[in-house]
This record gives sequence, C-alpha cells and structure tokens, in this order.
Amino acid sequence: MTSSTQGRRGSYAVGIARRQKIVEAAANRFAREGYRRTALTRVAEDVGITEGGLLHHFRSKKHLLLAVMEHRFTAEATWWSQLPDDAAGRDILRAMVAATERHLAEPGLIELFVLTSAEAADPESAAHTLFAERYQSAIDELAGKLAAARELGTVREGTDCPAVARECIAVSDGLQLQWVISGGTLDLADAVRLHADRIARTILPDGENL
Repeated sequence: MTSSTQGRRGSYAVGIARRQKIVEAAANRFAREGYRRTALTRVAEDVGITEGGLLHHFRSKKHLLLAVMEHRFTAEATWWSQLPDDAAGRDILRAMVAATERHLAEPGLIELFVLTSAEAADPESAAHTLFAERYQSAIDELAGKLAAARELGTVREGTDCPAVARECIAVSDGLQLQWVISGGTLDLADAVRLHADRIARTILPDGENL
C-alpha cells in the first residue's frame, strides 16, 4: 500500500468521524434548544470547528437535520433490538410506553421528528425515503416481536401482528404531533399508555391492562 493511499484512507476515516461528531452535537443541541432555535455556529463550536467547516460536511441546516433524524432512527432501532426475542406480549407493550418516556427526555427531537415528517409527505423530498424506510423497518421489527410472542402463547392466537404494529406506531406518531401542537401540555406518556392498555385487553390472553 502506498503512502498516498494510506493518506487518502486516513483522511476519509477522519472525515467520517468528524461527520459523526457533528451529528451528535447537533442532536444534543436540537434536543435541548429545538431545531429552529439552534444556530449552526453553536453546533460548529461544540465540535471545535468553524461554521464553514461544518458546511463542508453538510451543505445546509436541512441536510444536517436529515442526518440527525437518521441518527435518531438508528438509535431507536438499536434500543428496540435489545428487547429479547422471546419477550412476552405484555413486555412488548410496556416497552412502547418506555420508548415514549425516552423520547420525552429529549423534547427537541420530538419537535424535530414532527417537522421532518411533514416534509416527508413530499415524494421528491430526501426525507420521504428516510421515513419510508423507517416506517417499514419499525413495523417489521414490532410485528416480528409480537408474532414471536404469539408463538409462545403470550399474544392471542389469530392476532394480526403487522396490523397491530402499524396501529401502535401510527398512534404514537400522531400523539407526538398533538404533543407538539399542545405546547407540551398533553401527557404524551399517559396517552400512549392508555392506548397500550386498550391493545393489551385485545391481544393478551388474560385480557387485562398492562
């Protein structure tokens, strides 16, 4: 391997690491201060670079926004993957409530999610592909865990697991929108819990709440 090749690979690795630091810094800023109130100069300062250096990696604040959302989706998928494959149906529904409580710890990212999801409705938007992949992946993950619980007898036989997963995700996302519109006055975790209780009475063998 030549020194020039090593140099290019080293520069590439440094660039990837720098992009990751920028995304993490932006996610922290957006979570605390909100997307609209966060200036790119502050994100750049957090990473120890200039705003021009940041824009070398992300052409605009909107491009950085999409990278942060992808980062959030990846973190969320990783969290869900840690739920055991043999998790009981009740534990899966409780995990949905726990996921909402995790989101509430970073309220700015809920606002970010709602903001980006509106843009995702445009098929020409880069957010459209990101969200389409996120929804399919999330539905498949949750439906798979419910189906495994059905096989183990902790979810009722005959339960349409993909339909339940789709409903749960739709309700959670819709309630996040309502939470933002309410200015945070809606008790988001309680609203998700009430829905999970209704689902529990429908799909759990004992027909009881969480």
